[in-house]
Amino acid sequence: MSVADSSAADSVAAPDTADTSSSVGVFSPPGYYDALAQQVLDGTPITREQALAMLEASDLDVPAIISAGYRIRHQYFGNTVQLYFLMNAKSGLCPEDCHYCSQSKVSDAPVPKYNILKRDALMDAAKVAAERGAKTYCLVISARGPNEREMKAVEEIVPEIKQKYNLDICACLGLLDESQAARLKACGVDRVNHNLNSSETHYEKICTTHTYEDRVQTLRHVRDAGMEMCSGGIIGMGESKSDIVSMAFDLNELGVQSIPVNILNAIDGTPLEGTAALTPQDALKALAMFRFVNPDRELRIAGGRELHLRQLQPMGLYVANSVFVGDYLTTQGQAPQADYDMIRDLGFDVTGSCEEMSV
Repeated sequence: MSVADSSAADSVAAPDTADTSSSVGVFSPPGYYDALAQQVLDGTPITREQALAMLEASDLDVPAIISAGYRIRHQYFGNTVQLYFLMNAKSGLCPEDCHYCSQSKVSDAPVPKYNILKRDALMDAAKVAAERGAKTYCLVISARGPNEREMKAVEEIVPEIKQKYNLDICACLGLLDESQAARLKACGVDRVNHNLNSSETHYEKICTTHTYEDRVQTLRHVRDAGMEMCSGGIIGMGESKSDIVSMAFDLNELGVQSIPVNILNAIDGTPLEGTAALTPQDALKALAMFRFVNPDRELRIAGGRELHLRQLQPMGLYVANSVFVGDYLTTQGQAPQADYDMIRDLGFDVTGSCEEMSV
């Protein structure tokens, strides 16, 4: 049964949220979110109406939403947390006009600008990833898509990293054609990240130099080459709640295995500078909605978690099951030890590549 037809199997009616879209609101009926979680665990997907109602719920419902989402998370991932390490292998110099990105051609943000790093720098970063307990090393370049020199650099470094540090490799290289995807698979890349970033209807408001369909096509090339797809998005870019729901369902229908959810860091100098921030409660409801829609997929709290979730970060890991450890592309994350302490205090276990971290 397709997602579009799942309303026929709907066993838990979405609550009336007309008067509960702010922190004032009222509680949903007792047991509603637990029943919704059981519906998902019994094999009936939630509907778009139910997903939207979750985003529109009162902030008073957040504990119940997170508790119910944890039931789903625990069914598929137990209390494990995957750590990812992000390496900005080529910074700035991007010809695209993605409005959220400090590295785009329309950004005036003061970011480092350099071409793809040499072997030693990439190997040094892989060593740090392994020492921090990361399972996956994310190799990222700023570009519309990789040129031949960049493709060859990735093809040469990936086997060496995997052999020496036993890390999974996720490559984020921009738009890919069929032959490039096949080459990445052949050199040992495990998965490719290419975020949808928003809904199809909102996409033209955040980027004009390529289309939503261009991004979907890259994911199809990745899938057809036999690699896992890593794709998520950014919330808080002025999109509607329905846009967020659409993105969550599109990711599900594409079969994406790993979903990073970023919360916009409205960097000064980008076109989205000054965009109103989401509240921690808004972010938590969105994370939980992604879990309900994608119950068995890896869900990662990505960029912006420290800025937007703040003291509520631990609650996010009751529905998400992975995080980046360390810094992001052009912004800083919290100290790795703070992440280890948070994971330990939750009683969760890291599944990674070494045991040298201080968990």
